Amino acid sequence: MKVSTTAKSICAALIGTAAVAGVSSCGGNQTESPMKQKVEEYAPFELSSPLAAQLSDSEKQIVELFFQIGKIADDLFWQQTFGDKSLVDTISDPYAKQFAYINYGPWDRLDDNKPFISGYGEKPDVCTYYPADITLEEFNAFDDPNKSSWYTVIRRDENGKLKTVWYHDEYAGQVEQMCALMQQAADLAEDPGLKNYLLKRIDAFRTDEYLASDLAWMDMKDSKIDFVIGPIESYDDKFQETKTSYESFILLKDTERSKDLAKFVAMLPQLQKELPCKPEYKTFVPGTSSDLNVYDVVYYAGDCNAGSKTIAINLPNDERVHAMKGTRRLQLRNSMQAKFDKILLPIGELILAPEAHEHLKFDAFFWNVTFHEVAHGLGIKETINGKGSVDAAMGTEKTSWEEAKADILGLFMVCRLIEMGEITNITVEDAITTYIAGILRSVRFGAASSHGKANMMCFNFMEQQGAFSRNEEGLYVIDFDKSKAAINAWADLILTTQGNGDVVFATEFREKNGGITPALQADLDRINAAGIPKDIQFIQGPDVLFGTK
Repeated sequence: MKVSTTAKSICAALIGTAAVAGVSSCGGNQTESPMKQKVEEYAPFELSSPLAAQLSDSEKQIVELFFQIGKIADDLFWQQTFGDKSLVDTISDPYAKQFAYINYGPWDRLDDNKPFISGYGEKPDVCTYYPADITLEEFNAFDDPNKSSWYTVIRRDENGKLKTVWYHDEYAGQVEQMCALMQQAADLAEDPGLKNYLLKRIDAFRTDEYLASDLAWMDMKDSKIDFVIGPIESYDDKFQETKTSYESFILLKDTERSKDLAKFVAMLPQLQKELPCKPEYKTFVPGTSSDLNVYDVVYYAGDCNAGSKTIAINLPNDERVHAMKGTRRLQLRNSMQAKFDKILLPIGELILAPEAHEHLKFDAFFWNVTFHEVAHGLGIKETINGKGSVDAAMGTEKTSWEEAKADILGLFMVCRLIEMGEITNITVEDAITTYIAGILRSVRFGAASSHGKANMMCFNFMEQQGAFSRNEEGLYVIDFDKSKAAINAWADLILTTQGNGDVVFATEFREKNGGITPALQADLDRINAAGIPKDIQFIQGPDVLFGTK
């Protein structure tokens, strides 16, 4: 990665890009910014919620503290994924600056991470988690038991040799700021579960031992406010897919809607037995201490706010927690509704044959997303042939195949629960139609990310199996019988591949089937030409939430 070291040199690089389009980033606008259209790919959406009116004065104070902590996590993510955030201060074109904020750097996350600022090549696989010049051979030869920890960075010592540094040392100043604010929030917390979680999370931040705080978060059942904070997902580490990025969500619980989902948690062991694969690939018994709840999200920071926005949460990621208590699955209804209204529904009405339009339902989208998250807790966790955990055996393929598993098992479970009479407000046809339109929404994010690869493998497999075809007008016609068969076959293939730890096959399959075909690209071009946004960007903060702006 080429990074300028002074504002002057960055400006010179920016002019190199902008001058081609007739815009000087360090002077004045000569024509309309070419970045305006890129920014408009993200529909603005205010993160407010009527649930805020139900908060007590102390809960509002806690939420205010959470906003402050989230801002620090946001800055840490900049540091991890890019480096020097001062890049944005050198950009005078307001659209280019806004786009850099959306993407947390100079690479377009929804366009295969292509650079949009001159002076930057491809997005480095290592981000700043590793030395820029590290090689795979050097990493493999590095003998340190903590080198693949979720919570260490790799640095060079004074002799140029590799060493590990724990996050609480690498980011010591920011970690202590967050801990001090969390202590203030814990002092204010009246809900015992929230108080215990915050105190345990402080310990976790200072030691990089997260198990106790993850278990405390699992036990936090009754709080009206929730706070996801920490280094959590490893999507940005394309070198080893192990280093976690800081992020934060502030959430308000929708108690009434959450009650409607409670019954499904007890059904998880039964749903595991229903999976369409051989018995040896579904021996894992999911925990039933999981909860499945609905929230309004009122703040995104860091990794979850970069590029495409998360609309559901399935955490913790630690498989020890999965075995002991399961996971918590949090459905972010207000963000989900925004994506359906602004993106998925217009795409479906444009691309699907008219007879399918009646099957485009928000409730189907809600159930599909909900059970995508449930599906992460099902399937297989240990290989059946002694290769260890699925994650370890699948290596750099683990995340894309896990996301593909969650996609298709989620749809499988929704269809099965409809057939069982447990989900009654949609039909199987609604679920399948909305799922296919949802893939078209998701594949616009490109195939560079783990989610993107998963989307493409799902789309191409379904098409190859005849789940849908294009009519003379180029509109999608869905074959529901073939769709059901494709769902079962794709689920079976994924679970078998994971259970065998067959990373060679996984890599070959993904390389062959994880890309955008010319026919699909033509469909995406039609969607883009119609001006349908790709994703959403948030107008957020305490002033938005509490109505002071």
